[in-house]
Formats: sequence, structure tokens, C-alpha cells
Amino acid sequence: MASTTTKAGHFLAKVLGIKLQNPQPFQDEVTRGESVLSIQTNDTFVEEEPSTAKYLEELLPHRQQIGDYIWSLFPFLHWIGHYNLQWLAGDLVAGITVGAVVVPQGMAYALLANLEPQFGLYSSFMGVLIYWFFATSKDITIGPVAVMSTVTGSVVADMKTALPDVPAHYIASALALMSGAIVLFIGLIRCGWIVDLISLTALSAFMTGSAISIAVGQIPTMMGITGFSTRDATYRVFINTLKNLGHTKLDAAMGLTALATLYIIRSGCKYLAKRYPKHQRLIFFMSTLRTVFVILLYTMISWLVHMNLPRGEMRFKILLNVPRGFQNAAVPVLNQRITKGIVSYLPATVIVLLIEHIAISKSFGRVNNYTINPSQEMVAIGVTNLLGPFLGGYPATGSFSRTAIKSKAGVRTPFAGVITAVVVLLAIYALPAVFYYIPSASLSGVIIHAVGDLITPPNTVYQFWRVSPFEVLIFFTGVIVTVFSSIENGIYCTICISAAVLLFRILKAQGQFLGKVRVHSVLGDHVIGDDYHRTYGAYGTFNISNDAAARNVFLPVNHNDGSNPEVQVDNPYPGIFIYRFSEGFNYPNASHSLEYLTNYIFSHTRRTNIFQYDRPGDRPWNDPGPSRRQRKAAAAANQPPSALGVDTNLPTLKAIILDFSSVNNVDITSVQQLIDVRNQLDRYASPDPVDWHIACINNRWTKRALLSAGFGYPAERAGGVSHRWRSIFSVAEIGGSESAAEQAEMAVNEKELERSATGSPKAPIDVEAGSSEASSNFDAKSSGKGPETRARRAITVHGLNRPLFHVDLTSALQSAIANVEARAEVRSPNSMTSGTLG
Repeated sequence: MASTTTKAGHFLAKVLGIKLQNPQPFQDEVTRGESVLSIQTNDTFVEEEPSTAKYLEELLPHRQQIGDYIWSLFPFLHWIGHYNLQWLAGDLVAGITVGAVVVPQGMAYALLANLEPQFGLYSSFMGVLIYWFFATSKDITIGPVAVMSTVTGSVVADMKTALPDVPAHYIASALALMSGAIVLFIGLIRCGWIVDLISLTALSAFMTGSAISIAVGQIPTMMGITGFSTRDATYRVFINTLKNLGHTKLDAAMGLTALATLYIIRSGCKYLAKRYPKHQRLIFFMSTLRTVFVILLYTMISWLVHMNLPRGEMRFKILLNVPRGFQNAAVPVLNQRITKGIVSYLPATVIVLLIEHIAISKSFGRVNNYTINPSQEMVAIGVTNLLGPFLGGYPATGSFSRTAIKSKAGVRTPFAGVITAVVVLLAIYALPAVFYYIPSASLSGVIIHAVGDLITPPNTVYQFWRVSPFEVLIFFTGVIVTVFSSIENGIYCTICISAAVLLFRILKAQGQFLGKVRVHSVLGDHVIGDDYHRTYGAYGTFNISNDAAARNVFLPVNHNDGSNPEVQVDNPYPGIFIYRFSEGFNYPNASHSLEYLTNYIFSHTRRTNIFQYDRPGDRPWNDPGPSRRQRKAAAAANQPPSALGVDTNLPTLKAIILDFSSVNNVDITSVQQLIDVRNQLDRYASPDPVDWHIACINNRWTKRALLSAGFGYPAERAGGVSHRWRSIFSVAEIGGSESAAEQAEMAVNEKELERSATGSPKAPIDVEAGSSEASSNFDAKSSGKGPETRARRAITVHGLNRPLFHVDLTSALQSAIANVEARAEVRSPNSMTSGTLG
């Protein structure tokens, strides 16, 4: 009896005029006997449609899922209980090493952000201190980075003009606060997949263009050249630098030599590591600490130069006073004026925060054999940038160079960030007097050296070219836009072009028409079966008609997949077409894909009724047919005018098989267009019906959508030839002791036991003979001739109520041919016999 809810739903549908669809439209047809199955089955399987209520129920989180979500927000709880001294030793070494690097880099990057050096230290401290609570990567180091600092510097410079009364660090802190809130929200709703929308090409172009822009922008500071803005487009900065080379100051001596020293140390360490592989770890730490060494060396030189000069007099530019402690710790200022000015910069800031951090963490996760959670990493970035401004920090994200150092230093857990935070804290309180004499030119050399690793090397670009030449053009477009415009425009440009290429590829997706080819698997010169141990003889002497070793494959008829063009691939049956979608089947590409389908069918078939239009006036306006002269010529040749232009050698359209192996989901637009094409081809093939078989459907909701459109079961059409539908289903044998495979294995084992009992020498087993013997024994048992009679039992793979949905192309083709021939038998019983199903 129907439930009250069902009755209410039916009553409401009747009032609103909704025609309810039978959920099992073909159920009565498949229970009529011999057309269903002719073998013994364990049970009748009727596939049920997924319900909307079940779908909504799956969307709602359960108590266990809510608990798992809360547990996933604090990953440190998963491993902190297992912390040990060995992990602590690795974390101490890595944390101290990274701390020694992050202090000079943080101050240098703060200058890129148009801020005072101490703000770089504040951001470095908060980043490494907070991250370990939320980290899913042991290697990543959050803090000031060159690209993010440059973007922040551009925002600060622009806002200085619009809001001259607002301090620069207020702008930077507000930018961190707002961008951090956005990233945190994305992470909390677990939308970390959003970074997958940014291609590797866009990321590489962004990093390369940004590195070039940063390096060129630091050359004037390194050379002591002034008199123009280093915030202009990169090409302008480069040109102005060349114009002003004559105004180079003593700063160049401190900058160029520092840069050269950094590269010399790195090259020397690489050589020594190859020469003395036993000391690679020691050499690695020497190479890692080259930045600290250079900064200390040039700070000492600067102190020696300035020690006898009056306070404030400089031979070259130095950092001067760096406040001790957290002098700018306060609640961030975020008012309407600042918010309104910053809003337009948020997209670029958020993109930079995400793509650099996620790309680095994923890369090192693959290298070190662990998996990161992008959504949780966004939570970590968001929380860091939300709390950082309370100490005066500006936007921070993952650093490539410091992450690489941390990984190679042997970090064991994210707790190494706490060690780094202690080092930074000591620097903030104990070393400001030393920072006074750091040369700005040497810091610029450090920045240029650091960003040099972000430039994509030529060999990588060549590999891009090998994979996808067009994407290399996108890469260079992004780099050029960054150099000639800005980093933000370069980001937007590469992302938009990559998205446009993807959309174009989807829109213009063109499927493939397939043909059947009979193939054999060959090992050496012998044909093999399912098991490569089972051979059937050399291919040259092997009986090709042996079905046991052959199988059907379906290849594109035009060999666009690169298959051997000498292989003859034709349509498997006159008037039956197999079409495989290449890029899914949704509203963007449905029209183009189905247009190609219909055009191909029209060019390879003819109308079923070539005399459909006896008079010219009966033709539709868009199908005028032959001209008057052609009709007169046809009349003179005693031919009907309607037959002109018709190739009678072409077959008529009988069935279409759609391969849905690349289709995960369908939508209303694509299904409606499929209905329109079905109606169009029905008119084209009238009065005969066109059967639509669909194979390899991967989604229950796709089946439901197709069923609602009338696919999946044969429909009676006006004028169609009635015949008893031949439902061909794929069945699978029930496993266990009653399966044929188990019986065959038991027979071989029994034979071996008999040979062992009689003491006969163990002869090599002929796999084919053994399997044949076992098969005969099993057949004997099944037929009742053996000592025990057992029937083979099987079950259907797909539901009996959907005979036009098939598990693979082979069963779809068999069903299509069987029913085409059955329809022909009904029309002309003596014209053909049932035959085989090819």
C-alpha cells in the first residue's frame, strides 16, 4: 500500500498537471520469458533509481563526519603524542638553520613591501609560530616571501597616494587581515580544490615573471642608483637603470660583491658535494648558511667603514635603527576608508597567498612521501595572516627557498617552526644593534640571489613544449605581461588564458566514431589467452577463428588515436554507429558534439524512404532538393525526381551506440539536446525506428536522467515494425565453490594428487590441456554425466529493466545487431535467418 507521503505527492502532481513517469518503464517487458535470460540465474536484479531524498541525505553531515571535521582542524593532535627525542633532534637542526636564514631574508623582504625591516621579523615570527598547530606539511615554512612582499609593496605605494595620512604598516596589516579571513573561510568550508583551477603553466609564468620583476627592481638599490621609481613596469626600471649607470655609487661594491659571493659559495659547495660525497651533509649546511655568512661579513665591513664616522653619516646606505621587541603590537586598524581602498587588491593577494604555498607544499609532500590537505593548509595560512597583524605583521605565505632548506636539513615534524620562532624572537630582542650596520645593497643582493631560483629553467620550458606546445605560448605571454605591465596583471592574464583554453577545448570537444576490430594478444610469436601462461600456438599457424583467444576492441575509424592506419576499421554493421564522447557530455559541448554526430551520420547513410517527397512543393524550405533541370533529366531517364542525389549504396540508419565511458554527469541542456537529435534522426529514418544503446555509464544519476528522457528501454514508435525485443544482458558467474573457475582449479588439483599418489614422475603441465580437461570435467558434472551434478549460476550485472544500458560496447553492439536483424525478420520472414550476433 502506498504511503501517505506518496499519495499526497500523486495528488499534488495531478492538481499541477505533472505527468509522473513509471520508474520501471520496461519491467513488464523483461519478465515475459525467453527474451530475458536463457540460463539459470540466482535472482532477478531490477535496478532502482536514486532518490532525491537519498541524495540530500548524503549531502547532510552525520555526527561522525562532524567529529572528523573538527578533528581534522588540528592535525598536530594526530602526531604530538608520538613525539620523541629523535624527532626533536631533527627539528632542532632544521629549525635553527631556517631561523638563521629567515632573519636576514625577512628584513630584506620587508623593504620590498615598502615597510621598515622589523615588520619582516614580526611576520616571520608569527608565521612559524602559528603554522605548526594547523600544518599538514612538515617542510613548509610560512613567512615573508619575495612575490607577496612585492605585491604588498605595490598596494602600500598606491594607497600612500590615496590615503597619505595612514601609516604604511596599517595598510599592510589590514591587507593581511582581510586576505587571511578570505583564505580561512575557503579552508573552513573545505574548498581547497579551488587551487586546482590554476594550471602549472600559469603558476610557472607567474613565478618566472615575478622573479624577473623583483630582480630587476632590486638592481638600482644594489647599485646605489636613485632618481626614478622602482615600482614602474619592469622594462621601464631596466631601461632607467641602464640610463643611470653613470650614477652608480659605492653601494655597488657592497651589493655586487655580496651577490657574487653568494653564487661562488653555492657553486663551490655543489662541486665539493660531488667531489666528497661522504661529507654532503656538512657541505649542505655550509651552503645553506651562506646568506647568514654574507650578511655578517658585510655587516662587519660596514661597521668598520662607519665606526669612526659621526652618527647618521653614511658612505653607503645601511638599515640604521631597528626597534627592539614588538614595538608595533596592537589591534589592527581596519576602517571603512582602508577597506574600500584595499578591496580591489584582494583577488591578486589571495591568489598569491594560495598558489605559492599550495604548490610548494604539494611538491615537497610528493618528494617526501606524504599527502597534504589543501583545505587545511588554507586554514593555516588564514589563521597566520589573521593573527600576524596583531604583532605588526604583513601578508605571509609559504617560502620556496626556506622550505627547501628545511627539508634538506632533516626536519621531522612541523614543530621545527617553534624552534625557528625562538631564533627569530632572539633576533628581535638581542640583535637590533647589529642590524644597524647591515648594507641595503647587500640585502638587495640577497633578494636577487633568492628569487633567481624561482625562474623556470630552459630545460623545464622545453619539457612543457614536448607536452603541450600551446601552453608554452601561454607561459611566455604571462611572463611578458608581467614584465611589461605588473605582477597582478600577469597573474590575471595567465589564469584567464588557461581558463579560456580549457573552455574552448570543452566547447569544441568532438567525439570519435568507433569501429570493431578483432584482435589477439601475442607474446613473442605465440597467441595467449587471459592468462599469459596459456598459449594457443604461433600466430602464423594458429586458427584465427578460435574465439577463446580473440577479443573485440573498438578503435576510431579515422585512426586519430595514433593506431596503425593499415588496420582496417569499419562500421561494425551497416547502419549502426558507435560514438564515443571525448570531453564529457554537458551543456558547453553538447551542441558541438551532437552536431558532429548528426553530420557524420547524414554523410554516411541515406533516408529510409527516398520517395518521401513526390512533389517539389512537399519539400521543406531548407531542403529544396534537385533543380528543375535535374528533375527533367530524371524524368527523361525514367527515374523518380525524389531519388536524385541519393546514393542507394549507402545504408539506412538503424541504431546508435553511445559510449559514455568519459561522461561522469549530464545536465538538463545536454539531455534535451540529445532528445532533439533523437527526434531529428527518427524523422530521418522514418518509418523505421532508431535504437539508442548506451554503454559504460558510470553514474546512477546519469542513468536516471537518461531514463527520464526516454532512453534505456525500447519505445514504441508510430510506423515502426513491431517485434519481440531481444534483450541481451551481461551476466557474471557467482563466485565460490560453484564457479567454473573454482571447478577447473579443483580438477587440476585432483589430477596432481592422483599423479602424486601413484608415484608417477611429475611431467610439465600443459596449461591448455589442463584447462580443457578441467573444463570437460566441469561440463560433465553440469550435464549430469559426472559423479556430481552442478549447474552454473550467474547474475546480471545491470538491471533487467534497462535493456538498452550496457556494461560495455560489445554487449551494446550485440544487442543492436540482434534487434536490427529481428526487425528485418518480421518485415521479411524469408529474407534472412537469425544467424549469429557478430
